[in-house]
Amino acid sequence: MRAEALKGHLDGLLLAVLDGRALHGYAVIEALREGSDGAFDLPTGTVYPALRRLERAGLVRSGWSTVAGRRRRTYELTDAGRRALASQRTAWEAFSAAVSALLGRRDPWPATH
Repeated sequence: MRAEALKGHLDGLLLAVLDGRALHGYAVIEALREGSDGAFDLPTGTVYPALRRLERAGLVRSGWSTVAGRRRRTYELTDAGRRALASQRTAWEAFSAAVSALLGRRDPWPATH
């Protein structure tokens, strides 16, 4: 799936994969891919700028860690990020239910006058 298709949803998806764990940037990309059964295979040029934007907004914080002898920047949610994720989940559930109600409708619409 192309990054453009995720417009408006990428921040929520990034917050979701960071929920309850700190991940380095490439692990975030892997979590998006694996969590979506391969549908969200996003390039680093999409994910890293979004992580930096979320950090500037105070929703994510980053720090350096060493993994297998390599320094990596890891990202984790802030309290504000957890609140934003909860809000985005609520909004998504309402939006998804409304879209499903319309797209899932099999009966013809009644005539209007």
